[in-house]
Amino acid sequence: MTPLKPVEPGTRVLLGVSFFVLFVALWSAVTFTGFVQKTFLADPLTMLKGGWTLMTEYGFAKDIGMTVWRVLGGFLIATALALPLGVMMGAYKPIEAFFEPFVSFARYLPASAFIPLLILWAGIGEAQKLAVIFIGSFFQLVLMIAVTVGNTRRDLVEAAYTLGVKDRSLIGRVLIPGAAPEIAETLRMVLGWAWTYVIVAELIGASSGIGHMITDSQALLATDQIIFGIIVIGLIGLLSDLFFKWVNRKLFPWAKL
Repeated sequence: MTPLKPVEPGTRVLLGVSFFVLFVALWSAVTFTGFVQKTFLADPLTMLKGGWTLMTEYGFAKDIGMTVWRVLGGFLIATALALPLGVMMGAYKPIEAFFEPFVSFARYLPASAFIPLLILWAGIGEAQKLAVIFIGSFFQLVLMIAVTVGNTRRDLVEAAYTLGVKDRSLIGRVLIPGAAPEIAETLRMVLGWAWTYVIVAELIGASSGIGHMITDSQALLATDQIIFGIIVIGLIGLLSDLFFKWVNRKLFPWAKL
């Protein structure tokens, strides 16, 4: 292995799959041999049986759909508001000086800490779940987008001014196109964080969703169903991540994504 040397696509897939195979093998070894009791960690077969029961008898597919809807809803609202504010902060330093201290302060506040207040303000309905995801995503997005736009290559900016670009059109013709690939990567990363926030929101005061199922299963010591729910979250996250990467490569083929 050579530091920073790219890996062939086929080799990358093989290595990634190999890790999952090794992980399942280790999991099987410690559970099928009785080294860890099923009460604390269900074996892979029991987990699959529990997952099948959830899907066929308890309507878990609806819970999955509700969780996905909440993640996308809260994330899209946060993105729609964070994009223009982040771009303006990155482009105009006075705007950055005005908003940046509060945004930096707010992004360190854990979204889960707001759940009691949000339940008080918005109840236990969908607004509360969306608000948790919004709080957890919005401030991170604003600051990361602002930094990305602010780091636009100065030679591109100077070249644009030389060619006669005015201040108002510089944002749309230079800053946003130049920062777009990195902004897309920022959205991909923060979407992963949004999944953490939605599960936390569903653990308290929810009647549907993957987090709600995990809470119910925990009360019954059904570790097989808990593990299945966690794996479903990981699979959906992995698929959405791969989809995001594919879209980014199609939109920005010149960028190293």
